[in-house]
Amino acid sequence: MKVLQLMAGASQGGAERFFERLTLGLQEAGVDQHAAIRTNTRRTALLRQGGVPVTQCRFGGPLDIMTAIKLRSLVTRLEPNIALAWMNRAAAATPRGRHITIGRLGGYYNLKYYNNCHHLIGNTPDLRDHIVRNGWPADRAWYIPNFAEEAEAAPQPRAALNTPDAAPLLLCLGRLHQNKGFDVAIGALAQVPDAYLWIAGAGPEDATLKSLAQRTGVGDRVRFLGWRDDPEALLAAADVFLCSSRHEPLGNMVLEAWLHGVPVVACDSQGPGFLVDHGETGLLSPINDPVGLAASIQTVIDNPDLADRLAQAGAAEYRNKYSKAHVVDAYQTLFQTVLARKA
Repeated sequence: MKVLQLMAGASQGGAERFFERLTLGLQEAGVDQHAAIRTNTRRTALLRQGGVPVTQCRFGGPLDIMTAIKLRSLVTRLEPNIALAWMNRAAAATPRGRHITIGRLGGYYNLKYYNNCHHLIGNTPDLRDHIVRNGWPADRAWYIPNFAEEAEAAPQPRAALNTPDAAPLLLCLGRLHQNKGFDVAIGALAQVPDAYLWIAGAGPEDATLKSLAQRTGVGDRVRFLGWRDDPEALLAAADVFLCSSRHEPLGNMVLEAWLHGVPVVACDSQGPGFLVDHGETGLLSPINDPVGLAASIQTVIDNPDLADRLAQAGAAEYRNKYSKAHVVDAYQTLFQTVLARKA
């Protein structure tokens, strides 16, 4: 079996990071692969270091003739059995051929971009339901979750980020976008005395969020870290992981927090609402409710036994359902299943 992976995503982002993890995980499992990615020096080096051949393309859209030529040439030369296309742009650019094309959705996308695909994957059951609700045949729609980066790291020293060792430390990860609700997290922090908040990410809301922190009087307790490639170190330092998203199809960050034994407090958006069993593997609060979110945070801070129980239950949930071994095996099983159907 030979798999052609196609990723036209940005240099940063949760889906892009998971693409890297899965591709390397499949390579470790012995799957013969080639990756066609949007030009990216770091990602190319990472994949090649892991043994995955890479072709870089511009992925500029329908008028990008050179990418279309490159991809057709790759398909002709490699003769893959499977083409796994990540998100809209890559799916639309995937050439037709004798291979089976599988589109992987990480959001509630318009299925018009997936006309070249034979099968579609959603990374939550609700995303799979979205696919079927929009007219896709149910027997060609699949659910496979994500897994987190399973690497240990020493805690990020708090002193290096001007954060007291004794202060309750909250951590947010993700793109600085309205969907992530970091304004709600900042509003909640204003009601949790003595706690500090690290926000690791970059995006269009950067200046707005920094201004909000100052206006709400918590600017001295918020640290904007920019985009970080070491979330493991940040999680190792945190007391509570905070997912304040208004819209979150899955929530890779929740999986990362579970893996690293950090109790989770989340807004009840699509993905976290599916992942978290309230009171067992985390605490859920209503979307857009800083008061409710603050109450959940304070509950975890004030009850160390609860925090420990949530962290342990989350870690067990990750091991049982979302581990690297589990997810890599699920992808291999899917590839074998669709190839057997074709035969």
